Amino acid sequence: MTPNIHFKDRVIEGERVELPKHAIYWLGPNVTFRNCTVVISVASRGLVPMSGRFIDCTIQAKGELKNVRWAPMHFRGCRFKGRFAGNDFGFREDDIDKWKIGGIEDCDFSEARLDGCRFFNCDMKTIRLPLWPCFTFMDARRHAAELGRHEWPGSFDSVIKVVCDAPEGTVASTWHAHTAAENMGTTAEELRAALEKVPWVVM
Repeated sequence: MTPNIHFKDRVIEGERVELPKHAIYWLGPNVTFRNCTVVISVASRGLVPMSGRFIDCTIQAKGELKNVRWAPMHFRGCRFKGRFAGNDFGFREDDIDKWKIGGIEDCDFSEARLDGCRFFNCDMKTIRLPLWPCFTFMDARRHAAELGRHEWPGSFDSVIKVVCDAPEGTVASTWHAHTAAENMGTTAEELRAALEKVPWVVM
């Protein structure tokens, strides 16, 4: 039987917290990690964010951490390292009310690799993004018409449709060029040439 490990109703400060494989980790309710290094080796199915805060922590993904919805958690002053794919950060207005307690501010992703990761309802001026070969669409919902008229290499226009049809509250989405190019039948160089013509892209 897979063990369940609960982090709840406490403050964990100045510790190295390892989340290895072969367990299910419940983050919350009412947990605060402060000045911790949190090393995540478990897959997303073994990670259950409930509610809590990460303050001035380093969050390190040992493998590629896929499809985690961090909406119930609030990150402030944290640094992210490793590979994250399909992760959502920030509170979601389209989900149950308790998820509004989440959020993200003053965080640094410059040492992370993000692919298909979204940011919700946050001030992106406080977020340090990873640069090329990662790139970020800023407020793509508002610029959907212009992005739709742009010429994209390969089948990258299918990614544009996903970016522009993101849920309400999405303020940015970040992708990894080499991964996107391989999946969309193009090259990173062709993709960069197209992206350089778009003013709402950070890379």
